[in-house]
Amino acid sequence: MSDVLVGLFLIAGAAFVLIAAIGIVRLPDLLTRMHASTKAGTLGALLVLVGLALFEGSGEVVSKVVATILFLLLTAPIAAHMIGRAHARLMKSLKDEKLKD
Repeated sequence: MSDVLVGLFLIAGAAFVLIAAIGIVRLPDLLTRMHASTKAGTLGALLVLVGLALFEGSGEVVSKVVATILFLLLTAPIAAHMIGRAHARLMKSLKDEKLKD
């Protein structure tokens, strides 16, 4: 039973990572690509890590998985925010430059 559960977590995680990769390629602009990569990519990585923790089951692996999950949940939104902010500043400076011409 646990092997089935591990397999479901791994397949679901891989599917979300694939959806994130397709979103990065297919979506039209930076902000929507960033949304696809941070949301679906993070969820996919978390599901794969949970599958790993269930498969191994040792305290050492579970503690590393928990630390990695916390790291992903803390850094992914911050990275997405910083990329979006840099994009907004670039667009503003390009708009200001265009107005000067």
